Amino acid sequence: MAAEPKPEILAAFQAAKGFMPVGEGLALHTAATDAAALGLPLLEVGTYCGRSTILLADAARAAGVTALTVDHHRGSEEQQPGWEYHDPTVVDPEVGRMDTLPTFRRTLHAAGLEDHVVALVGRSPQVAAVWGGKVGFVFIDGGHTDEHANGDYEGWAPHVAEGGLLVIHDVFPDPAHGGQAPYRVYLRALASGAFTEVSVTDSLRVLRRTGTGI
Repeated sequence: MAAEPKPEILAAFQAAKGFMPVGEGLALHTAATDAAALGLPLLEVGTYCGRSTILLADAARAAGVTALTVDHHRGSEEQQPGWEYHDPTVVDPEVGRMDTLPTFRRTLHAAGLEDHVVALVGRSPQVAAVWGGKVGFVFIDGGHTDEHANGDYEGWAPHVAEGGLLVIHDVFPDPAHGGQAPYRVYLRALASGAFTEVSVTDSLRVLRRTGTGI
């Protein structure tokens, strides 16, 4: 039986600025709850304004672990001015660039989850390079170019503990439905022999570490 978030957590998720549909959010929460049983931190790459972080933090709180979330908070490629997912309300007027960090902090505060999350502000490969420990869960939902998606995978997949989960968002086998970089990373993870698919929910793929390497 999947452990669904309480109504107030689901309401906070739905109220938060972001793009993840409810169905994928419920699958993410189930995976995070599963992985949290390892007693290790849960980590996501791509915080944006904290919509998915709410679900990871709720699972982390229940298990007595910490949710980690990595983002430079300047927005990914498709969120820049002139692109489809640009939101001018998260542009810092003083510097003229996106800054989603204040919105993220308000999101966690409103959900009552600030004490269960550590925000790692920086570029994913740089943070991964100085991260020394294992995690029970890695959720890749950052930049959608091949460079960024592969950088996230190469930086963080090695830190997934035995039995831990690697979750990849925006996996679209059909190019007509979305960009292909996350799909290629998903195929790479399967081909590595290190990860075995656990579940598929729309564009969300959940893989478990069952071997070594990446």
